[in-house]
Amino acid sequence: MTPLPPKHKFSETSKKRLDTCHTDLQRVFYEVVKQFDCSILDGHRGKERQNAYFRARKSKKQWHNSKHNTYPSLAVDVAPYPIDWDDLERFRYFAGYVMGIAHSMGIRCRWGGDWDGDTDLKDQTFNDLCHFELIT
Repeated sequence: MTPLPPKHKFSETSKKRLDTCHTDLQRVFYEVVKQFDCSILDGHRGKERQNAYFRARKSKKQWHNSKHNTYPSLAVDVAPYPIDWDDLERFRYFAGYVMGIAHSMGIRCRWGGDWDGDTDLKDQTFNDLCHFELIT
């Protein structure tokens, strides 16, 4: 079977953000973007940014307890492009695609819409639909 030619590529901004992430996350998302256009929103986060996210309730973790705070980052925030924050179904569809790619590459990931990995999306107390992290 001949692989499909790439349809999309990252912007320079997305590349810079992804460059702050662990190579396994880079591998997954460089594969994902070939067929599913997406934007890298965040990779590594420093103290100020992490604590700002915590205060804004966009993160449950304060500095240095997030996987975003390691360098390279063990977490990345990615959204399907163009971004429509109200289209939750698209975020879920995108996450399924990402998780399938990661699995096919032998890379263990967790998604912020299914923290416990049980495939029940209704048992979450905190949804972070653009968050993906390596299981370490």
